[in-house]
Amino acid sequence: MTTFQAIFLGVIQGLTELLPVSSSAHLNLIPWFFNWTMPESFDVALHLGTLLAITLFFFKDWIQLIKGGFDQVVKKKKSTEGKIFWYIVLVTIPTGIISLVLDKFSDFLCERFGIEMPLIAVALIVWGIVLYVVDKKSASKTKYEDITFKQSFLIAISQAIAAAFPGTSRSGITMITARALKVERESAAKYSFLLSTPIILAAVLVSITDFEFTMPFFMGVLASFLVGLVVIKFLLNYLKKGSFKVFAIYRVILGIFIIALYLIRL
Repeated sequence: MTTFQAIFLGVIQGLTELLPVSSSAHLNLIPWFFNWTMPESFDVALHLGTLLAITLFFFKDWIQLIKGGFDQVVKKKKSTEGKIFWYIVLVTIPTGIISLVLDKFSDFLCERFGIEMPLIAVALIVWGIVLYVVDKKSASKTKYEDITFKQSFLIAISQAIAAAFPGTSRSGITMITARALKVERESAAKYSFLLSTPIILAAVLVSITDFEFTMPFFMGVLASFLVGLVVIKFLLNYLKKGSFKVFAIYRVILGIFIIALYLIRL
C-alpha cells in the first residue's frame, strides 16, 4: 500500500465513520473499485484515527463523565455525568459480546458465499430509507442529559446490527434508534459518538499486534484523525437545524451504484 492510498483511505474513514453513511461500505468499495490491496488490519488502524478524534473532541466530556461516575460510587453523589457514564459502561459489555459474535457470523457468510458487496449495497439502501423515514416521523423530545437507561441500552445494542451487516453504519444505526426513541438529532449524534468510543477502543486493542507501523500507517491514521475532528464539529452544528435526509439519499444512491457496478463486473 502506498502513502497516497493510505491518506486517501484515511480521509474516507474520517468522513464516513462519523457520518451515518458506513465507513465499512466505503473502505470495502474503494479498494474493490480501484483494485487496491488493503491489509485487513489497516481498516482497524484507520479507526484509531477516528477514535482519537472522538476522544479529543469530547475530552472535557469524558473527564466529567469519569469524575461523575467516580463520585456516584465513592461519594454517593448523583449527577447527569455520573448517570451517563454508568449507562455507557453497563451497555458496552453486552454490546461488545453480541457484536463480536455477529461479526464472526457476517465474515463467515461473506467468505462462504462471496456476497459482501451486494450485502453492503442492500444495507446501504435499506437503512438509508429507514433513516429517512424514522428521522422524519420521530419527534424531538429527549435531550442528551435526559436519556434513560432503557434508551441507552437499546441505542447501544443496535450497534451489533452494524457488525452483522456491513454497510449498516455503527453511527447510522445508533442515530436511527435514538431518533426512533424520540431523542433530538444533535443529542442522538453526541450520544452515538460517546457510545462508540469503548467499542472502537476494544477493536483497536484486539488488533494492535497486527498493525504495521509504517509511513502509510501513520499518514492514514493522521488523515483519519484530522478529518474526523472536522466532521464531528460539522455534524453537531448541522444537526441543530438540519435533518438526516441528505445522508439517507446519499446511502441509497451509493447502494444503487454498487449494485450496478457489481452486475457489470459479473
